[in-house]
Amino acid sequence: MVFTVQLNTCGVDWHEVTELLRLAGIAYYADDIHNQAFNRSYAVIFVFHANKLVGMGRVISDGTYQAAMYDVAVLPAYQGKGLGRFIVQSLVGYCASCHVILYASPGKETFYEKSKFRRLKTGMALFLNAERMQEKGFIH
Repeated sequence: MVFTVQLNTCGVDWHEVTELLRLAGIAYYADDIHNQAFNRSYAVIFVFHANKLVGMGRVISDGTYQAAMYDVAVLPAYQGKGLGRFIVQSLVGYCASCHVILYASPGKETFYEKSKFRRLKTGMALFLNAERMQEKGFIH
């Protein structure tokens, strides 16, 4: 399988981004919200197969010592082929001097542990909809 990697947001179909997140079981918003989020990010990656978006992710960072990874997603039909690992490693490479944090969807923690991420003991969050995040298993 031949994949094309894009490291910018030029020409991205934001509806395709929203649909990929939905199909991967990750939180998604309106297309224009994803457009804003990716365009304001420190680094982005989009992976295409035959001009179809099959994987992506982004990092926000100060570029010095802190970074946070978001929206790492691979279409279910393409999971298990190393794309997720490639996306994560590529994004980490953009902020190699930084501590990197992320939210793992409940049940996906072991995927990130394979890339040397570790569970936090003191992580805290202030969510806009805490009840929903608790129902989804993100918080106690």
